Amino acid sequence: MKLLFAHGWGFDRHFWTPLAARLADFDHAIDDAGYFGARHVPLVEGPCIAVTHSFGTVRVLADPPPGLLGVVAINGFARFTAPLGQPGVPVRVVEHMIRRFGQSPAGVLASFHQQIGGTVPEGKPDADLLRRDLLRLRDARAPLPKAPVISLQGGQDPLMPGAMRAGTFEGGDVRRIESEAGGHLLPVEDPELCAEAVRGLAAMLAAAPGTARPA
Repeated sequence: MKLLFAHGWGFDRHFWTPLAARLADFDHAIDDAGYFGARHVPLVEGPCIAVTHSFGTVRVLADPPPGLLGVVAINGFARFTAPLGQPGVPVRVVEHMIRRFGQSPAGVLASFHQQIGGTVPEGKPDADLLRRDLLRLRDARAPLPKAPVISLQGGQDPLMPGAMRAGTFEGGDVRRIESEAGGHLLPVEDPELCAEAVRGLAAMLAAAPGTARPA
């Protein structure tokens, strides 16, 4: 079973270093959206589990590999902004980021990482790619996978409202895990918990191969 790692907006492949080290017995495919350097889209053949963070979940669900058997969505979501009457981040929040981004990409990145307790990756930001995916954050709604999803959320996430965390992936085959003290960077804050979730899904799929089907 291969693990496909997909990072969120404003990060790069190095975000996964702590978690990938704890899952070294699995084959890894680690993507990079190219926000701060060379873009890397790994070719994933055969059965795999997607391990996604935040907006990386939308990126994978919008174009899943053919052998996708399950998703561990860490601080993840299928839609970021709130449609009318539904939980999510207000559209105006992302629109404000988009307006500011046109004037100061570095300032928006710094504010975003300060909010969630992260660090801006090294390298020159690709402003066009980052702005494109801010628009996707505002507008995109990814389809739910047919495969099972583990939604691992932080109870103290400063970015995602509680109702959004509780309701994301509703209508799909979802199991929810909450780290009561966790924030929006669980793969860095608590990589052991994240590794346990990945191993749990892999064990479940191995124990019931007849129920696993590509998404």
